[in-house]
Amino acid sequence: MRSTASIREALSVAAGSLRGSKLRSFLTLLGIILATTTLIAVMAIIHGMDVYIAQQVSDMGGDGFRVLRLAMIGEFDAKKYLEMQRRNPKLRKEEFDFLHSHMTLSREIGIEGRQRANVYRGKVKADGVLVRGVTPNMGAISNTQVESGRFFSDGDNQRRQPVTFIGAEMKDKFFEGVNPVGKTLYIRGAPFEVIGVARAKGSVFGQSQDNYVMIPAGSYFKMFGSQTDIGFFGLALDREHLYQAQDEMRMLLRSYRHLGPKVEDTFSIVGSESLTQAWDQLTGAIAGTAVAVVSVFMLVGGVVIMNIMLAVVTERTHEIGIRKSVGARKRDILNQFLVESSMLAASGGLIGVGIAWGLAVLVRTATPVPMAVPPTAVFIAVFLSASVGLFFGIYPARRAAMLDPIEALRVEK
Repeated sequence: MRSTASIREALSVAAGSLRGSKLRSFLTLLGIILATTTLIAVMAIIHGMDVYIAQQVSDMGGDGFRVLRLAMIGEFDAKKYLEMQRRNPKLRKEEFDFLHSHMTLSREIGIEGRQRANVYRGKVKADGVLVRGVTPNMGAISNTQVESGRFFSDGDNQRRQPVTFIGAEMKDKFFEGVNPVGKTLYIRGAPFEVIGVARAKGSVFGQSQDNYVMIPAGSYFKMFGSQTDIGFFGLALDREHLYQAQDEMRMLLRSYRHLGPKVEDTFSIVGSESLTQAWDQLTGAIAGTAVAVVSVFMLVGGVVIMNIMLAVVTERTHEIGIRKSVGARKRDILNQFLVESSMLAASGGLIGVGIAWGLAVLVRTATPVPMAVPPTAVFIAVFLSASVGLFFGIYPARRAAMLDPIEALRVEK
């Protein structure tokens, strides 16, 4: 009971001390505030990007992979990218047909082509809408959720039917307050019947994930030509066979293109693990830099807190003598100064959290960067700040606790 009362009294004294010297307390906390703001900001960026990467991986699936003409995962190399543009030919439908008939370790393999085109309905027009030509199984491969209507069938694709499956943004733009299923939408001047609407995904980096129209691959080749650039999307038999499925596709495509053993791939294969590994490497580098910066700020802030607490001990020497003379134990004095230094640092942590949160809101509103402050970051920042205050307050607190009450009372107030 006495220990609890001692802690309560220490909290009360510490709070009064902080309120009594606001300017000094704020200046003392600058290092802690900067450290906490940096920590929260970095964690907010990483968390926001984690959401984006998770979305990309979930769209691909844990057992999914893609074959593209060009893909750069990890550090961008302009020279290598230009070389790939020169060396890598477009993927063709004939190659897809060959892979489709020979793949044994994939349960699904589909096509997606992408072009921009004008879309309109009546007087409402949208320029540069993404037109995605896909095989019927791409709904399952890309984890596209149907909000209303249906996705394409094999018959739609084989007969090159003029039907379209639209993104949520297209629904809001062209069919506000109206059920779009069964209505007509004009893509590149050609009429297409809307057969379904996708569930909204939102935007990432300011880019809408719902501003598209899908049409069957057969209709796509009819509209844009069979030589248009496409990508192949596959699902392995299961997650354990992902690497074998990618190797099988690589071997088959190299064989089809007659590439020798020493010739590099003239295509790119990207799996869900590639995105995750690239992102882990990037976040590792960001986190390492952040830890170094935060450590410096915390060290500087901790040293400043220790110096201020030493000054406070000197100022309160007479008060400490009085408290000891009326029965205060060394533990009580020690607790008072430890609690005060911890509260001082934790207050700086809370101020830093507030600044970082405001910064995250501003950046998320004004830029496409998806910053989001995770609750764990707030806890870590405040706990770390309080721990720094506690650690650097030990020496001043021990010095106060060891004062001789007679000598302390002789010091003029």
